[in-house]
Amino acid sequence: MSSSSYIKTIFWDIGGVLLTNGWDKDERTEVLSRLGVDLVDYESRHEEANQYWERGLSTAEHFFNVTVLNQNPNLTFAELWPQVCAESKILHPGSFDILGELATSGRYALATLNNESRELNEHRLDAFRLRPFFDYFICSGYVHEMKPHPGIYRAAIEISGHLAETALFIDDKLENCNTAEALGMQAICFESPAQLRDELAQLGLRAA
Repeated sequence: MSSSSYIKTIFWDIGGVLLTNGWDKDERTEVLSRLGVDLVDYESRHEEANQYWERGLSTAEHFFNVTVLNQNPNLTFAELWPQVCAESKILHPGSFDILGELATSGRYALATLNNESRELNEHRLDAFRLRPFFDYFICSGYVHEMKPHPGIYRAAIEISGHLAETALFIDDKLENCNTAEALGMQAICFESPAQLRDELAQLGLRAA
């Protein structure tokens, strides 16, 4: 199947495709080093706490209390959180161009499909004015499951109201694309805006 007539929904990852990642290794190294936090000590707590935070099962304040603030009593959440948010930046302006063209065309439903805590997701949607581009948002912080677990893809498919075969998924991680394809979706493993535009054209997807 390659005809654009079959594609009804295009699901977009955010971090790595449109923006920098929200709280990945590079971002937390930058912020925590600047604040004098012991990175090795932090990383010993990150993974377990993050499994709850990115699934929307704990709050940002609780996450940072567990991982940072309890060990650094001179640092407050009110001081830390703006610096966490400030690490988010536009990564690929060309991807925004493509997204805008697809949104303007009105030919496809557009949705996010991303791993992110609820609070960072809300910040990034608002700060970078992403909401007008998308019809709805499938985020790990909302549906309580993370890529590449099949559950988040099944939720996306069900919420779309269409068959998996009518969905295209764009993500910069191969393992995430592989799961999408295993569930019947089409996928593009993002490398650059130029490569994305080329692969969309190969699928017959037109933005204008």
